[in-house]
Amino acid sequence: MALDKAAVATLRTAFPALQQTVNGHPIIFFDGPGGTQVHGSVIEAMGRYLTEANSNTGGAFHHGRRTDETVAEARRALADFVNARRSDEIVFGPNMTTLTFNLSRAIGKTLEAGDEIVVTHLDHDANIAPWVALRERGAVVRYADFDPADCTLDLVDLRSLLTERTKLVAVGYASNAVGTINDVRRIAELAHDIGAWVYIDAVHYAPHGPIDVQAIDCDFLVCSTYKFFGPHLGALYGRYERLEALPAYKVRPADSDPPYKFETGTQSFEALAGATAAVNYLASVGQRFGGEFTEAFPGFEGRRRDLKAGLSAIRAYEHEQCQRLVAGLQEIPGLRIYGITDPSRFDQRVPTVSFTLEGLTPHEVARRLDEANIFVWDGNFYALAVTERLCLEEHGGLVRVGLAHYNTTEEVDTLLGMLADMPR
Repeated sequence: MALDKAAVATLRTAFPALQQTVNGHPIIFFDGPGGTQVHGSVIEAMGRYLTEANSNTGGAFHHGRRTDETVAEARRALADFVNARRSDEIVFGPNMTTLTFNLSRAIGKTLEAGDEIVVTHLDHDANIAPWVALRERGAVVRYADFDPADCTLDLVDLRSLLTERTKLVAVGYASNAVGTINDVRRIAELAHDIGAWVYIDAVHYAPHGPIDVQAIDCDFLVCSTYKFFGPHLGALYGRYERLEALPAYKVRPADSDPPYKFETGTQSFEALAGATAAVNYLASVGQRFGGEFTEAFPGFEGRRRDLKAGLSAIRAYEHEQCQRLVAGLQEIPGLRIYGITDPSRFDQRVPTVSFTLEGLTPHEVARRLDEANIFVWDGNFYALAVTERLCLEEHGGLVRVGLAHYNTTEEVDTLLGMLADMPR
């Protein structure tokens, strides 16, 4: 069975938030890039942990052991999600930003004055600011540009910035502002050719397609489970030998081996239980609706295979909805889309579509849509480098519509009708 209209209708019933109404009318959630709605199994898993296992880790008693297993299972789940070689290559933290700052400090201790880091103008600031902060240690930070015409990363420019002093390239898997998917495998090759590491922010890509850190051959990759139907939690993949070699800021009694040495203090164990449930939900999508994609992953089995199939099914469904959205937006006078609009190139974008509407600020558009219970984001979405490069920051940034697999054709059409009829 394919992930089609009927399948999506079935899946939606398991998301409690999608059943809500405001003033008697349903809500249309196009705010997923800021955080998706949470699957019911995630809510149940978190509540079950707090009721049946709530403790700190390492206790010589029943709930302590249950907590230890909760942590271990979450590592296994996220290792399956990104196809890590081993579960102890997964580090947990409050969010991607905190994890990245933590790791940047560790990497910073290994740098010498004049060592270089390459970031991009297309990234979320959480994958820029932590690296720019290393200028205080004498690091040189260089910015790779993107093409404002279609908001695609300029790989020629990026390659020109790489030198024998480059130690790290930080890049996003997909832009949270304009939806562009970057060729992270090629970027990793370029970085490794000159002996540099590559750090990938996969937060925005994670709910839209399968991730394989071994195929990408990256050194680090970070994501957040609240962007793929789970709780507020960050997860970092690090090649084990990299994690092992890096120094860590920690308290003395903490374990000195990875991943523990990078996990400061008590973790949110209930969130770890929810993260496992979120991964299992995506695997269940593969079991139920990903059959046609299974053969594309012959080297995988079990949950890893189901995750690849499920996220491939999600990608195919979202591709169709994105085509409908972009085509409809292009028919609205005075509306300008920033990013890839050619349907033949939609494999290079996720279904996050940002635009401006002549005569209205982005905030005014978002506010008027909210009056119809349609939730979208406006502003720069912490991708300040993007809105500055597009000369949009002083005008309020962009309106951002983010589709997830629980969004329907009817919801897309409702949005298009509201925008077409919006007074200006």
